Amino acid sequence: MSPAKVDFTERRGWIVPVGGREEKAGSADILRRFVELAGGDSARIAIIPTASVLPDTGERYEQLFRELGARAASSLPYAERRDADRADWMGLLDDATGIFLTGGNQLRISTILGGTPVAKALRRRNAKGVIVGGTSAGAAILSEHMIAYGEGGATPRAGTATVTPGLGLTNRVVIDQHFRQRDRLGRLLSALAYNPFAVGIGLDEDTAAFIDPDDTIHVAGTGGITIVDPSGITHSSVAEAHPGDPICVTGISLHILTAGATFNLHTRVATPPPPREDYDD
Repeated sequence: MSPAKVDFTERRGWIVPVGGREEKAGSADILRRFVELAGGDSARIAIIPTASVLPDTGERYEQLFRELGARAASSLPYAERRDADRADWMGLLDDATGIFLTGGNQLRISTILGGTPVAKALRRRNAKGVIVGGTSAGAAILSEHMIAYGEGGATPRAGTATVTPGLGLTNRVVIDQHFRQRDRLGRLLSALAYNPFAVGIGLDEDTAAFIDPDDTIHVAGTGGITIVDPSGITHSSVAEAHPGDPICVTGISLHILTAGATFNLHTRVATPPPPREDYDD
């Protein structure tokens, strides 16, 4: 799925993949910032809990977003493909100033919503300036190429990552979540070996990549983001490797970014966070 064309009079909305297990109590910095970018106390958030099989997921996020100051938060529990034809839910999507996809299984989202008017609406609304984000599975599916599943481990191996079409809000990144917690460097490297155009984003839990309309990533949260830039690859053995074989890849650039750091997806330049101002008592 290619991103929807942005009219010259418009600016694309923010795209916000979250690594999962984001803080939901206390400061809840990531979700709070999402609400602010969606309009603050004027925000109308549409929640898509399709990835989850838990019946209360949508309701929990409705409550969270309202507690964080959103004017309205509505769960749209698409459970079957025919649900994508519901005009009342499409009206809420068209009225939303922010759209958020919950965690669970990203293949549930793609099999239920892929190719439907809902998937098209998400791309269309983002192209018209609406912020769209997701956590865990809801993060993985935001890009054009989605890691559906794969084994953990630090070494890339042929067949480690299964890549399928995502929602296609952006074609500039491939996203993996729960990154360090589940040791997923190898499968992200494997996915990028097959598609070295995109930048890999490995999201730790409670960490988000706020991708602005100019395609600059702004890091937020308590963990780190692993940026894998394959643009300088000089050699890859993926074409000759048999399933399960380790892949030799040279020339990859890797950055570990924490809150306040940025990465420009056009120039491929990483900028560290500003220095901390620590004072003695």
